[in-house]
Amino acid sequence: MTTGVTTLNKTLGSFHLWGIGVGLVISGEYFGWSYGWGTAGTLGFMLATMFVALMYTSFIFSFTELTTAIPHAGGPFMYSFRALGPLGGLVAGLATLVEFIFAPPAIALAIGAYLNVQFPALSPKVAAVGAYIVFMALNIVGVHVAASFELFVTIAAIIELLVFMGVVAPAFSWGNFVHDGWGVAPHFGLEAMGGIFAAIPFAIWFFLAIEGVAMAAEEAKDPKRSIPVAYIASILTLVCLAFGVMIFAGGVGDWHVLANLNDPLPEAMKRVVGTHSGWLHMLVWLGLFGLVASLHGIIMGYARQMFALARAGFLPAILGRIHPRFQTPYVATIAGGVVGIAAIFSDDVVSIAGQSLTATLVTMSVFGALTMYILSMISLFVLRRKEPDMQRSYRAPFYPVLPAFALSCAIIALAAVIFYNTTIFLIYIAFVSILSVFFMMTSTKKRLPVS
Repeated sequence: MTTGVTTLNKTLGSFHLWGIGVGLVISGEYFGWSYGWGTAGTLGFMLATMFVALMYTSFIFSFTELTTAIPHAGGPFMYSFRALGPLGGLVAGLATLVEFIFAPPAIALAIGAYLNVQFPALSPKVAAVGAYIVFMALNIVGVHVAASFELFVTIAAIIELLVFMGVVAPAFSWGNFVHDGWGVAPHFGLEAMGGIFAAIPFAIWFFLAIEGVAMAAEEAKDPKRSIPVAYIASILTLVCLAFGVMIFAGGVGDWHVLANLNDPLPEAMKRVVGTHSGWLHMLVWLGLFGLVASLHGIIMGYARQMFALARAGFLPAILGRIHPRFQTPYVATIAGGVVGIAAIFSDDVVSIAGQSLTATLVTMSVFGALTMYILSMISLFVLRRKEPDMQRSYRAPFYPVLPAFALSCAIIALAAVIFYNTTIFLIYIAFVSILSVFFMMTSTKKRLPVS
């Protein structure tokens, strides 16, 4: 590290990083994805999910090379900075911030919806804000404490998803799943293909934010060994859970009823075990672990991305402050939380292009993620050419085919999401463009923060 540069404590091992990787994403197995059924039907959405699963698997196997070679809290910001210069780094960093700042409000609202099932008198927004405050505080207290909590709730969430599949399995019918399987289209054709492409953002929600492990790389004890293990185990875990949850939930009855809900799993289980079953109450309570794991993990991710951008001189220096006792980026944690809480209170008044706020937040997060994926894969190719002697303890397998496949899939996915969400894309591109120009003009360092 460069002398005098603020750094983070190295306390995390492979198991903690796996918990962060799965935990960041696992709320996507509990909610958000079912909106894809309303767009493409069960069969169309399954094809969209297959495409996205291939994209993420190839991306993670390639992205891991960058994370192990440059273990830095800025993650994608740092890779693009090193490969593409200050502007490329800034755009990648802002795109990652969009992904990580707009995802938590959607997750917090889902937490509120789950708690409202158990306590109808409790306002979902109040519960969502309370969750934000609790997990911002836990993140500030210390990364090892935060990561240990993340590991615990992630394991609990995985167990609960397996319990859900086991409980509803006796009622599963493939006939239910394939009924109206192409949505509004009567059969597979051009109309069905349109629905499949339109459903891509919701398939991405199954895996969105797994790359956040990169933001914890600076706090890993042995990143060159632990990160590949954590990343590969994480993506394999998530692929299995995504298809399991989607198939079992869609086969227990009329899937149309679940297609636009924030809590599809309790509703699916309710059909099998009844409204007053202990299984249902257990799902609601333990299902919160999945949402909590993602909210908590993504708060950890956005704080470190803000911290890295501030440390490099792009964002205000105050966002790069480290807590004197806990050695965590506490100001960045609070700042991102303020944005998220403001979004929560906009839930009833914001509707963009006919979408609910939750669907809009999911789509905004997807735009940020896909931008970052494209820039990261380009950075991988550029760094292979510019810095062939860089120490790489892990190399992307089947290079250059695998990263090229990941890049191509991300470009296709971005084009599809833009086509079906043009208004939201224009808002996203205006946001990133304005901030990029502003911070390029006002930043004072524009330098690599590590040697």
